[in-house]
Amino acid sequence: MDIPTLKPALLTASLLVFSNVFMTFAWYGHLRTMEKSHWLAAALISWGIALAEYLIMVPANRLGYAGGLTGAQLKVIQECVTLAVFVPFMLFFLGERWRWDFLWAFFCLLGAVFFIFRPDRA
Repeated sequence: MDIPTLKPALLTASLLVFSNVFMTFAWYGHLRTMEKSHWLAAALISWGIALAEYLIMVPANRLGYAGGLTGAQLKVIQECVTLAVFVPFMLFFLGERWRWDFLWAFFCLLGAVFFIFRPDRA
């Protein structure tokens, strides 16, 4: 990745982290905060939170794509961000226990980053 592509990539990744926080709460926050609520109420509130996520994620992906990232690169960045956001959420918000498998899964995603970002081989 060259320097002109690096700036949009960093901005895109930063926006994807921010949007993923919203999405994590939209998808999983209700498990702890609305466990006694009807599922429809949780779904409607989650849709509202997801709207905020989409208002950040769509421009982030458009910026990254216009900045030279491919669709595959954007997807791999998103998957890494998802795991990096979800594991702390799961540990601290949901109170679940740490498992070393989370680290190994992240290393697998780093392998995906390597393969998706390496220069094309002629």
